[in-house]
Amino acid sequence: MSQISTEEIKRISDKNMARFYDYLRLESVSAQGRQINQTAEAVQSFIENTGGEAKVLALEGAHPVVYGFFAAGPSGDAEKTLLFYDHYDVQPEDPLDEWNTVPFEPTEKDGLLYARGVSDNKANFVARINAIEAYKNTEGGLPVNVKFFVEGEEEIGSPHVNDYLEAYADLFAADVCIWESSSKDSEERLKISAGVKGIAYYEARVKSADIDMHSSLAAIADNSAWRLVQALASMRNVNNEITVDGFYDMMTAPTDLEKRVANRIPFDPEASKQTYGLKHPLITDQLPYTPEEALVFYPTLTISGLLSGYTGPGAKTILPRQAMAKIDVRLVPGYEPDKVTELLRKHLDSNGFEDVALELITSVMPFRTNLEDPFVEIVIDSAKKVYGEDKVVLEPNSAGTGPMYGFGKYLNVPILGSGTEWEKSGAHARMKIFVWLISIKG
Repeated sequence: MSQISTEEIKRISDKNMARFYDYLRLESVSAQGRQINQTAEAVQSFIENTGGEAKVLALEGAHPVVYGFFAAGPSGDAEKTLLFYDHYDVQPEDPLDEWNTVPFEPTEKDGLLYARGVSDNKANFVARINAIEAYKNTEGGLPVNVKFFVEGEEEIGSPHVNDYLEAYADLFAADVCIWESSSKDSEERLKISAGVKGIAYYEARVKSADIDMHSSLAAIADNSAWRLVQALASMRNVNNEITVDGFYDMMTAPTDLEKRVANRIPFDPEASKQTYGLKHPLITDQLPYTPEEALVFYPTLTISGLLSGYTGPGAKTILPRQAMAKIDVRLVPGYEPDKVTELLRKHLDSNGFEDVALELITSVMPFRTNLEDPFVEIVIDSAKKVYGEDKVVLEPNSAGTGPMYGFGKYLNVPILGSGTEWEKSGAHARMKIFVWLISIKG
């Protein structure tokens, strides 16, 4: 395989930097449908300008998916295909008052590049394009065929990914897949993930009256806010255990190999507390499993947002007529969103909260690659050659979520996640990236 120097990689990345900045300026917020088509066209342009074939695919009611293809070089194996998964959409930039830079204007400060979506996930895609260009410039060219699946709905739960995969399974057929995510930790170790947790995202609502009332009526009238917080509190106790009957019974027990791999994941509680400014002890201090096991093997039940009554400045004494909460459940293998919904509904009803409406907003199935697949060893060994023997960490799955399940179902490929993100990138908050250039060695 051709050797590619760091200098050559830097030359290519510098050459493409202006186009990368223009890509970051596109406000591709999927939740709001902003500049989606323009950004898909920019992805297509990136691929075509690097010498690849690209198509913008469309399904009714869905954001476009961009297909990309680069043929193996004269010294490569045209019978083998690597698929990259990336996404071009980003999270909303709110809250604006927490930004120190203009969200969609790439800004370099103290060696860091700040922009909405730079680490999640636009830099990953461009780094891969740069790597492909570097290989294409060598005499041997690309060692295998390379395909891209670049979607625009990841930040809203990828509701149409499976539709695209089912419709275009032949087009995206591959032998293996590298996912869009994973990052370096606080000790500069590269994390490689063999899977993701799924998610079931809900909206819970309570309505106790037709109008807001004077709070003096709290002496006789029920309160939507209290109803809702009591319903939520019934699902998890003060020891941070989920108390929904049957909730933990769905979990597929990890294999011995998965347990060994998880136990080798470095975890520094103090570093995590410092990184995120945590004000309380880790909840695993009260649970019968370790933080490493919690992040990989266990489900969660999280209140992501609460809204009720008056929340403006000063005082306004009202009895709110309604209350709403956003709830997300991170799923591990064995969990299905419909079964989780059934358990939560049954729990609410059996605890006297029949009036709490529960709506499943979006869901993603969990996925985990078989750690005995040869692809795992190939990727780990390759990463160690670049980053060092003690600077690569394999995790059975990440604590985050993505639409891997459909790729396993429709394409039947092993999947590993590796990317340019940094632990302090502030994903889904203020976004920054430490290093967005992947060093390539043959």
